[in-house]
Amino acid sequence: MSHRIVIVGGGAGGLELATRLGKTLGKKRKAQVTLVDANLTHIWKPLLHEVAAGSLNSSGDELNYVAQAKWNHFEFQLGRMTGLDREQRCIHLGASLDEQGEVLVPERELPYDTLVIAVGSTTNDFGTLGAAEHCLFLDTREQAERFHKRMLNQYLRAHSGQSPEPGQLSIAIVGAGATGVELAAELHHAAHQLAAYGLNQIRPEDMRITLIEAGPRVLPALPERIGKPVHSTLEKLGVTVMTNAAVSEVTRDGLITQQGEHIAAGLKVWAAGIRAPGFLKDLAGLESNRINQLQVRPTLQTTRDDNIFAFGDCAACPQPGSEGRNVPPRAQAAHQQASMLARSLKLRIDGQPLPEYRYRDYGSLISLSSFSAVGNLMGNLTGSVMLEGWLARMFYVSLYRMHQVALYGPLRTAALMLGDRISRGTEPRLKLH
Repeated sequence: MSHRIVIVGGGAGGLELATRLGKTLGKKRKAQVTLVDANLTHIWKPLLHEVAAGSLNSSGDELNYVAQAKWNHFEFQLGRMTGLDREQRCIHLGASLDEQGEVLVPERELPYDTLVIAVGSTTNDFGTLGAAEHCLFLDTREQAERFHKRMLNQYLRAHSGQSPEPGQLSIAIVGAGATGVELAAELHHAAHQLAAYGLNQIRPEDMRITLIEAGPRVLPALPERIGKPVHSTLEKLGVTVMTNAAVSEVTRDGLITQQGEHIAAGLKVWAAGIRAPGFLKDLAGLESNRINQLQVRPTLQTTRDDNIFAFGDCAACPQPGSEGRNVPPRAQAAHQQASMLARSLKLRIDGQPLPEYRYRDYGSLISLSSFSAVGNLMGNLTGSVMLEGWLARMFYVSLYRMHQVALYGPLRTAALMLGDRISRGTEPRLKLH
């Protein structure tokens, strides 16, 4: 029997790894590669703020796992991991239900020789009173589409002559990290597009967007030289930016800061902080940290089981020379780790020693919709180069194209780019349904 590799999680990292292993080990029948995910389709998570604003039609950019598996010599299993038996080397998958609540795929066990956990992360509301009940999150395509639907419904009510409710056109975004900043700019762009399509009973300036950050500046995880121009651009767009304003409670009609200030908002988005899925905490005795991430060694093997690997946002991987800090939960880290694991698992099957992961920061790019982009690129030859405006926007777009190349290859990606260019003249600039 060939070596059984099970990858749990079809996000950017897990899907790239399954695709790479399928093309190498799976195609040559050196291993049986299986990808497990609770959904049938994949969409790149950094695009979810565009789905929420309506700038991106998610059905046009989604990837079907079943088709990807067929094209790249791996198997796909629909299901959500609910448990782990390390002694028997198998994972438990819960039943998948259809829209009527009937069993679509039953509960089952899936054996493995090597298990890779890449289930990503979810938003961390830090237990804030009312956040889970009254805020929307942008962890999944469904959540992003729910936000877009609610925003569009408000425009349609106003366009039909119905009086908007107090605060109905006010949107509060908690967390001025990359997601919050990019969503704020994208919503401003959407307001102008909706008015251009005739939903002009609400003027663009009537959409009041407030971005709230507990820390002293926007983009706290990135260099200050990036945060300052982003802050300035957001204010020029009319976004109200509040720093040093931790939210203590979320209510039906707004948010309350620790200073007692009330911020009225009909739509509230929580985009502050991350944590790994709750089922990972103490999973089968594996070591985890306070935000449920699995502790791994530099080889990306979990600290208590060499047969189990974890990477991406759900893994706490030490970063050498950084005073005990872990590798940051960023898309480029997951991509680098997936590339290394594609080599590591082949070496593991051959009985060879495994390489250790070293994080390489290639810079950061923040998109401010069609208005601008800001970031820096880092390399051995160029050092750190600050980018802004059109050039930064082009580099930002290239990140998604690189993800597509990893999944589809260069020729199919070029065909997709051509298709996107052609469709611009036949589709609305904003999703209107």
